[in-house]
Amino acid sequence: MASILNRIYTILPVPVQNMVISAYGYMWRNRRYGGIFNEQLKEFKEREFYTLSQWKDFQTSELRKLLVHAIENVPYYRDTFQKAGFNKMTLQSFELEDLLKLPVLEKETLRKLGTTDLISEKREKGGEFFTSSGSTGTPVKILFSRSMHQKWRAAFEARIYHWAGVTKESSRGMIGGRLVVPGGDEALPPFYRYNYFEKQIYFSIYHIRKQNAGDYRDAIKKYKPDFMTGYAASNFLLASYFDELGFAVEPLKAVITSSEKLSNAMRETLSKVYQCKVFDSWSGIEACGLISQHPNGLLYSSPDVAIIEILDDQMRPVKKGEMGTMYCTGFMNYDQPLIRYKIGDLAILAENQSSEGPQMPVIAEIVGRIDDIVTLKDGRQLSSFNRFFAEIKEVLEVQVVQTDYEHFTLNIVVSPHYDAKVEKTILDSIAARLGKVNVTINRLDHISRNANGKFKAVISHVGRNSKGASHA
Repeated sequence: MASILNRIYTILPVPVQNMVISAYGYMWRNRRYGGIFNEQLKEFKEREFYTLSQWKDFQTSELRKLLVHAIENVPYYRDTFQKAGFNKMTLQSFELEDLLKLPVLEKETLRKLGTTDLISEKREKGGEFFTSSGSTGTPVKILFSRSMHQKWRAAFEARIYHWAGVTKESSRGMIGGRLVVPGGDEALPPFYRYNYFEKQIYFSIYHIRKQNAGDYRDAIKKYKPDFMTGYAASNFLLASYFDELGFAVEPLKAVITSSEKLSNAMRETLSKVYQCKVFDSWSGIEACGLISQHPNGLLYSSPDVAIIEILDDQMRPVKKGEMGTMYCTGFMNYDQPLIRYKIGDLAILAENQSSEGPQMPVIAEIVGRIDDIVTLKDGRQLSSFNRFFAEIKEVLEVQVVQTDYEHFTLNIVVSPHYDAKVEKTILDSIAARLGKVNVTINRLDHISRNANGKFKAVISHVGRNSKGASHA
């Protein structure tokens, strides 16, 4: 049915496509912001003033309820918890420190059992599965009940929108993965569609080119969004073209980025072009963790959304200032609980955990995907490898392709300021990290996106063996 509707959409005139998108937006708005949304939003706002002691009591209580529900109603956890030596009675007195004793939920298990043994036998009616982008492999399917969806959006509203100084009622420009402008490279402007009910300009991620930047600028002038949001890299790329071409836009209230690593260079360009603060955030379709930027500039993990463990390769909590893998235990989804879920992202725990702001865990940096790894001949694995180019302002986008241990190709989109000196900086940076390797640099007009508007930052044709490998 969806494929038939998509085919019909592609042949409709632009005004009718806007009507279709607006109708979808109306349905989406009612689903997310009805029901318990307002009462949940109030509770999320109130908890922002919790002390560390209150947060510990809250998380302990929520974790116990979740674990008891899981062992009683979810076949996968009933089996794995019992094998690990836990029963309902022991889980009723479970402490946060005991979390390390529970088994990890791997992404492959979620892919395999996400619609069967990981689903609760006692769940709400009317739940709907949503699918991830699948940028690192087979997509996962996440079950959202209406009330869970409303609770998730309340957290999003409180900790992302409100912290950035906007609300769900604010108008926005969105750059995401939906194919709203059909026709590929043959498509004609406008390269956006408009959702009237949510006051949303949905920009096509697939047509962000220098020659098309004027059309995007005209849409911003016409609809005057309060803020821009969506994929970090694509928002940055569009802003870079605006900057390069001297396009002026009215100041925005905020730019809110997600889905991809936001570098300092990206932040500077976005702030310069839109004359506002830039707020980073991290979550995911799994809705089992939320990290967002406070007005004080710090990134906080929301303890009432999830417990996020940051662990090293030996499954030990990292020290402050160190990078590790995130494991998420979400408090919202009882229909499909995700407990100690290895979500596939890396983060650095901040060294300074005390602040005058919310008493929540402070995250120094959201590093990126575990899968963005190159493997060296000596066994080292460099995690989120593309981040090494993040502060080279002349490189707008980069994709690393590793053919073997000694041959690498860089597909890059560059600014007019890119020159031989910058290229030497890149090659020197690679040599400092990888040693003597062969590097080919391909300068492209754009890097092709997949069906969800993203491209894989690192493509390695070298097999990885995590045993004994070290992340850098």
